[in-house]
Amino acid sequence: MALRGAVIGVLHQAYDRNTDDPEVLRVFRTALEDLRRAGAIVIDPAGIDGFSEIRRPQNAGPCMGFKYDINRWLAARADRLPVKDLADVIKSGRFHPSVQRRLEQAQNGVDTGPESPSCKADDAYREQVREAVVRTMERLKLDAFVYPTWSNPPRLMAISTTPAGDNSQLFSPTTGFPAINVPMGFTRDGTLPAV
Repeated sequence: MALRGAVIGVLHQAYDRNTDDPEVLRVFRTALEDLRRAGAIVIDPAGIDGFSEIRRPQNAGPCMGFKYDINRWLAARADRLPVKDLADVIKSGRFHPSVQRRLEQAQNGVDTGPESPSCKADDAYREQVREAVVRTMERLKLDAFVYPTWSNPPRLMAISTTPAGDNSQLFSPTTGFPAINVPMGFTRDGTLPAV
C-alpha cells in the first residue's frame, strides 16, 4: 500500500478529446484502479478551477524561443564553433533535411528576450495557470494530478498522419511544475506502450 492516503486527481482537461484512443483510455482506467488498490484516493474528475476562462494573450510568445536560445548559445561559444548564429546554421546546410523548415521558420521569426512584451505577457499567462492549479490542488487537497501522457498509441516510424495525442505540452511546461511519465500498460494486443 505504497500510496496509502495519497490524493490523486484525474485531470480530464489534459486529455479528453474526440481523438482519444479507446484502448489507451481503457489502459488508463485500469491504471487508476491500480492506484486505488495501492492505497491512493482518486478524485475523478479533478478539474482546474477557472481554467476555461484563462486565455493566452495574443501577444504572449514566442518568449525566448528557439531562435533566441540558439543564438545566445552559439554566441557564447563563438570562438569554438564554425557558425555564429541560426542564420549561419541554415547557410551551412549541416542539419537533417527534416528540420530545415523549422529552422527557417525560427530564423524568420522574432528574437524575443525576457524583457520583451511577448515574454511579459507569456509570464502573466503562466502565472494565471499556476495559480489556478495551486488553488485546485489546495481545495481538493491533492498530492498530484494524473492523466494519460498520450491519448493514442505511439506512431509507427515515418507515419505522421495518425493522431498524436500528446497531452504533455500544457500543464507542466506552462506552470513549471514537475511531471513524471509512468508506463501504464500496452495497447494493440500488447505491442504498443501507453504512458
